[in-house]
Amino acid sequence: MQLKDIQEFDEEIYNSIKNEEKRQKEGIELIPSENIVSPAVMQALGSVMTNKYSEGYPGKRYYGGNEFIDVSEQLAIDRAKKLFGAEHANVQPYSGSPANMEAYAAVLEPGDKVLAMNLAHGGHLTHGHPVNFSGKYYNFVQYGVDEKTHLLDYEKIREIAIKEKPKLILSGATAYSRIIDFKKFHEIAEEVGAISMADISHISGLIVTGLHPSPFPFTDIVMTTTHKTLRGPRGAIILCKEKYAKQIDKAVFPGMQGGPHENAIAAKAIAFKEASQPSFKKYTEQIIKNAKALAKTLIEEGFDLVSGGTDNHLILADLTKTGVTGKEAERALDKAGITCNANMVPFDTKTPFNPSGLRLGTPAITTRGMKEEEMEKIGKWMSEIVKNHDNEEIIAKVRKEVIALASSFPLFKE
Repeated sequence: MQLKDIQEFDEEIYNSIKNEEKRQKEGIELIPSENIVSPAVMQALGSVMTNKYSEGYPGKRYYGGNEFIDVSEQLAIDRAKKLFGAEHANVQPYSGSPANMEAYAAVLEPGDKVLAMNLAHGGHLTHGHPVNFSGKYYNFVQYGVDEKTHLLDYEKIREIAIKEKPKLILSGATAYSRIIDFKKFHEIAEEVGAISMADISHISGLIVTGLHPSPFPFTDIVMTTTHKTLRGPRGAIILCKEKYAKQIDKAVFPGMQGGPHENAIAAKAIAFKEASQPSFKKYTEQIIKNAKALAKTLIEEGFDLVSGGTDNHLILADLTKTGVTGKEAERALDKAGITCNANMVPFDTKTPFNPSGLRLGTPAITTRGMKEEEMEKIGKWMSEIVKNHDNEEIIAKVRKEVIALASSFPLFKE
């Protein structure tokens, strides 16, 4: 990465960036919501597109000089619609949480009832947690997973929906490692007269390559971030049936946002084109192969995995029987250069600040070219660190091995 101008003007920020670059190069990134963008996406983010104000939509702006911006944003819209098979796309949302806020605002009034997944069972903050805007502005009721299988129980979800009669039913998760049946969610919504919405932020890259069932064309509204498995810039899009198009667009602008970030929109357009290439399907296939290989190694090493494994990019490990908390494991692994995050597991007896689980994912390390052989090494290192989380000598030994492996794989590789 060339940073000459930053180095000359602001050495403190330059050092921060270079240190982060070094950390990424020498580490193993296992946070499932993170990935590594292509040089083309990175260049778009730092392009002259960042200089332009463009409130409004292509062909209907409130500022002059947007003829080329319109081309870029329209490409992003058209590519998103084609990639996902959607009737309408809004590519302006700044990120996932604002996009969910905008989607809710488009079809709900404050106090309306929504059925969504409990955060402690794998949902997201914006799926109705009391500390979040979603839980403050709307009346969320929650579904979870089965206590024994840790799988979604669609009949129980249906029973809750019939009893509560929500205006909107939200499917999708941030820490669920199994297939989600979006068709069943939509059928439940139809049965109770609710709008169906899906948050596919984590699995959108798998959906566009046919490796996870799609919420299209039946789901009314779909939100996804554009990073994670889709491997684009930090941002989001909202996709919907044509009947909701005007409501969604008005909720985004002028409802919640002003000028869109056209540098990010150009980067989204590039990412959508990348995701339409044959090589992207091979990439997402390897994500799943790597997740399954890592899960297999962890099980062999004695780890308990929520639901017993994974169907996607994500693994949720329950450390209860190890006697090590998720936060203790996260900190020790971080010292060794293996980055993941402590996470609640279903029916956790500990707190969100020091939960029982670890959430792991394979998108970023797959981007770097790692495969099943590397997953076995990583799984064994993780086991060694968790079992010796307070042994600085062992952590230092593993750190050297991690650097040696990571240095063999560039940050971006097709």
